[in-house]
Amino acid sequence: MVFALYFANRGFFPGSLIASAREEVEQAVKKAGHSYIEMDPDATKFGAVETVDEGRKYAAFLEAHRGEYDGVIMSLPNFGDENGAIPAVRDAGVPIFLQAYPDEFGKMDFANRRDAFCGKFSIEDMFYQYKIPYTIFPPHVVHPSSDAFQKNLNDFAAVCRIVKRMKRYTIGGIGARTTLFKTVRFDELALQRYGVTYESYDLSELFSRIRSMPDTRGAVKDKVESLRKYCNFCKVPDEKMQILAKMSVAIDDMIEQYHFDSVSIRCWNEMHQEFGIAPCVLLSELNDRGIVASCEMDVANTITMEILAQASQKPAACLDWNNNYGDDENKCILFHCGSTAQGLMEDKGTVGVHKMFAKGNGPDYGWGVNEGRIAAMPMTYASARTENGLLYTYVDEGRMTGEPIEKEYFGCAGVAEINDLQKKILYMARNGFRHHTTITAGHYADAMEEAMKTYLGYEVTRF
Repeated sequence: MVFALYFANRGFFPGSLIASAREEVEQAVKKAGHSYIEMDPDATKFGAVETVDEGRKYAAFLEAHRGEYDGVIMSLPNFGDENGAIPAVRDAGVPIFLQAYPDEFGKMDFANRRDAFCGKFSIEDMFYQYKIPYTIFPPHVVHPSSDAFQKNLNDFAAVCRIVKRMKRYTIGGIGARTTLFKTVRFDELALQRYGVTYESYDLSELFSRIRSMPDTRGAVKDKVESLRKYCNFCKVPDEKMQILAKMSVAIDDMIEQYHFDSVSIRCWNEMHQEFGIAPCVLLSELNDRGIVASCEMDVANTITMEILAQASQKPAACLDWNNNYGDDENKCILFHCGSTAQGLMEDKGTVGVHKMFAKGNGPDYGWGVNEGRIAAMPMTYASARTENGLLYTYVDEGRMTGEPIEKEYFGCAGVAEINDLQKKILYMARNGFRHHTTITAGHYADAMEEAMKTYLGYEVTRF
């Protein structure tokens, strides 16, 4: 990410603090793996912002570089005057992170004291009055050279990625909602209020593309080769392999032609009936490629998948709250047929038939389920729904334990451990959340809550 750096000042505090802060914040941003832009230090006194006029100069700097930065880091080496801050960033249009320096014992005399602890309150109050959204993380004051500030930067970068992606975001729906799955109903107009556009295309278009696609098309041959490298297709008949490759190419074509950011697909049961395949492994591969893809037309949870993926920069998965795990009330089995990205799995999966649909239809039915187990890892999980024109979400953290699930258990699954799981399940059940949840590797609940609540305006429950 690219951050625009801002240094606040109040005149009767030592100006020498500004120069050292500039160097320390720059180093911290580079250490975190990001880059920065900043106003010419000679543009204002000490290269900082104090007065309204200096704030306007900073605003002009931001305007001249609009589109080049993803967030603003507002650093308070001393108290930092709030009057310059308002004109400086009120039209920034990106997340703003407030960082204030701590005072140190032995440097509390008037020549060295910072008072940024107090000054940060003043800027927060003014931003609140002017309705300027801003980001704050604990601790209230933090030195740029500290590990705590590195965590703050990583969280803020995740906030910026989420906000940048979700303010203008398009989900492509391929197929109608499966009639039996009323649990995944959603309100298109509610999503549009939040900048999420849903574009619906009939499943017949996908089928037509597949049927009219020649076997000799180079993209089909390349897709067969790339899929075989992706996971274990040794059991899949060549005929079904060819259809899976064509479907993957057709989905890619639709994503490019219609400018989808993510896709949600009606995955049963027409695909099984018409072609004898299941698209699970194709969704898995899309997610590993960085294109969020959900099954069962769960459009609302496509949103949380995207947010999780933006936060972690890793794949996300849509899973069922599926089984208890023995008598442990804080553990359960999360499962889906085979759409989980291999980036979240222990090993490469093995592609086979969809046992739910092969039953009663024969062994050559429903090829495309990528079976395996979800890896042990810390994880963040989230879900979304719409009601009364609003988008409701929850977010929490737990871990995938990697504990054994019997070999005969169908699909891709893993054991999740979540503190107070029973209490949280009761909340979901009482508040209309579905049997799906979405996960990614790592802990990002702080950043996700901040992005969704402060900048995107979602209704957020943080367990």
